[in-house]
Amino acid sequence: MQWIIVAAVLAATAGLLVLGVLAARLWLDVRALAREVDRASRALAEAAGGLTGRPAG
Repeated sequence: MQWIIVAAVLAATAGLLVLGVLAARLWLDVRALAREVDRASRALAEAAGGLTGRPAG
């Protein structure tokens, strides 16, 4: 009976570790996506400024 409790605690710990790793990977992906969106929006603003003849910003 004792080994069931130990196994449950180990399984829960392993699950939390997996969730932590997945959260870290998600954070890195979101950070990279945010950089790309920022770069694209700046390029669009610069292009729109070039169309109107005024600098963007």
